[in-house]
Amino acid sequence: MDWAWPVLLAAIGVALVILALGWLSRRNYLALPELRRGAAGEIPDHVVVIPARDEWDRIAQCVASLEGSLRVVVDDGSKDGTAKAAAAAGAEVRQAPPLPAHWLGKAYACWTGAGVTESDWILFVDADTWYEAGFAASLLGLAAERQLHAATVFPRLHLEGWMERVLVPYELGLQFMGMNAGRVGNPRSLEVLANGQCLLFRRSAYEFVGGHKAVAEAVIEDVALARLLKRHRMNIAVLRGETLAHARMYRSAGELWRGVQKNSLRLLHLNPKAAAWAVASSLVMLAWLPMLGALLWQEHWGPAAAFFFVPALAWRGWYGGWRDALCAPVAIYLFQAIAVSAAVASALGMRPCWKGRRI
Repeated sequence: MDWAWPVLLAAIGVALVILALGWLSRRNYLALPELRRGAAGEIPDHVVVIPARDEWDRIAQCVASLEGSLRVVVDDGSKDGTAKAAAAAGAEVRQAPPLPAHWLGKAYACWTGAGVTESDWILFVDADTWYEAGFAASLLGLAAERQLHAATVFPRLHLEGWMERVLVPYELGLQFMGMNAGRVGNPRSLEVLANGQCLLFRRSAYEFVGGHKAVAEAVIEDVALARLLKRHRMNIAVLRGETLAHARMYRSAGELWRGVQKNSLRLLHLNPKAAAWAVASSLVMLAWLPMLGALLWQEHWGPAAAFFFVPALAWRGWYGGWRDALCAPVAIYLFQAIAVSAAVASALGMRPCWKGRRI
């Protein structure tokens, strides 16, 4: 049998699907409203809670960037100078009490910080984030104006290491593959999306759903909280914060590997539709290398050369340029290896380790 034409037609089909997936993912992300700098005015009563564990080298940047807010850093058993650096930057530092049974560390630190004041709003941010002047005022002003119960922001990611630049955009793209911006912001829809790096609550809503105590054992506590809000038809806004919010998530290859393991499981904790899209898209992307091999086998040199660039073209929007986008095939297979390792560990009852603690 002559395989030349079937292989060529199959390659065209795979290329079109990969391009469509990359376009769809990026469109879903860009459909989220962007948080923009608001007009100066009175800032609603609020507290910023920053759970921190061994973050001495970046906690000061986070705290200092939110000057003007009451900043409470909850030191979650750090073994470095996190508490000292936070206090020097202007934060009120509290030590997290010993971790009770059936609690995960971050959820307990957030719960501890939320109880420090009785402010009307609670803004939870991670220590690996930092903000432009006016961020808190802009977010709180928007929340008050739109009568929101909660809001979550996706910061602009700063990627410095090679593995960061290769893996993180692909991972984020998969997360948005099956998301619908209109539904995640619609209280009548149960479709959820949240980012624990930056999560704002109206205190009354936070206490009504039980706060972090209600999701004490959830590895993906931000999505679990958003799901509770949605069940009670509360208004939550999901926003892009590319101009006002920043984050760098990983500082080493080992930390990146463990973080991607954790986030690959995160994809499965989203709503069933989004999880199915992410898994199906990941599997489709795996067809790239076998299809490229089939084109070379049939000596379709020109089509093979064009097909080689399909992943880069599909994901260029996430990578921000051709240089890193050309590494998209590496991300496809490396992410799959990490995801499989996480799934196997989960099936064997081995909980992932994050910052020296099983979660």
